[in-house]
This record gives sequence, C-alpha cells and structure tokens, in this order.
Amino acid sequence: MHGLWRPRVLGARRVPPSGPAILAVNHSHFVDGPMLIGTSPRPVHFLVKQEAFIGPLGPFLRGIGQIPVDRSGTDRAAVLAALGVLERGGMLGIFPEGTRGEGDFASLRSGLAYFAVRSGAPVVPVAVLGSNERPGRLVKALPALRGRIDVVFGDPFEAGDGSGRRTRGALDEATVRIQHRLTDHLAEARRSTGR
Repeated sequence: MHGLWRPRVLGARRVPPSGPAILAVNHSHFVDGPMLIGTSPRPVHFLVKQEAFIGPLGPFLRGIGQIPVDRSGTDRAAVLAALGVLERGGMLGIFPEGTRGEGDFASLRSGLAYFAVRSGAPVVPVAVLGSNERPGRLVKALPALRGRIDVVFGDPFEAGDGSGRRTRGALDEATVRIQHRLTDHLAEARRSTGR
C-alpha cells in the first residue's frame, strides 16, 4: 500500500490494543480492504466475497486470515468463522453496506449489528477517503498512483442497548444506532481531512 499510494492514517490509537473489536469500514473502491489490512494497527480479518478466493489469490487471502463468504444467502460457515475471530480476541473487518457503493453508510445490512450484539465487541468506525477519486489516474481501475488515501479511525462504541437482547427488534435498533455513529464519523473524517 505504501509503495503504490501515500496512505495517511489518523486515529489509529483509538483501536483497542487487545481484545475483540469490529472495524466498520465504508466501501467505495476495491482497494479499501487491502488498504485497511496494510495500515491497521492490529491484524484484521475481513469477510470477503468467495469469488475473490478463486485462482492464485485464494491461498494468499486464506494465508492472511481473510474469511470467504457466500453472499447468495446466509453463509453459516462464514458467520461461525467470524464469531470465532472475535471469541479469540481478534479484530473483524466488515463493510456494513455489503458491497462497494458510494461509501456513505447510507444503506446498512444487519450483519454488523448481529456480530456486535452477539459478541459484545466494540465497533470502531473507519472512513477510507480518496480511494475513489478520479483525477490523476493512469490505470482506470486504480486510484491515482502515489495519491493520498486517508484512513481515519473513530472512537469505539457499543452497538447494543446494554440489555443483552438479541431479538430482531434489538438488531434493528442496533443497526439504526450504528448507522448514526458511522455517518457522524464519516462527516467528521471528511471535515478533518478536507475531503
């Protein structure tokens, strides 16, 4: 990451130094995941679409601890693997919008709330800014080489309401709380970086 771009990491001290944690990351370009893996203060295990594990990239992704997920339905093996990361005190990375988009946290799926409420792990909001900027690109599919990409970590927070409930209603409420916190973090990250 540092050879191709100029990542600037802000707020890395906010990531809990140990214990389970979930990084909730906006997602507007395919380099967002690798950028976070390369700049995170701790190893991070992402749920990655299973199609990315086809061919020579598969053994590499598995070797660095990434988790394949079948997005066509509920992938029980991926869910158990992700919960296992948290149970072992590891850090799970999730793109809560489910796929690449505008990267604005406008439409969250309930997976992040499920993992946060079920595990009790704090959620750390992360904004990756600059990966999808158009000016200066030599290769159309990549961010401008040597361009600055900001990775901004926010303050960890608890997604649940403290009741320990895991009902559908509790998850829906947690998703709304999470969305507000992520949206606020993204706005603050844009202000602080000028992006």
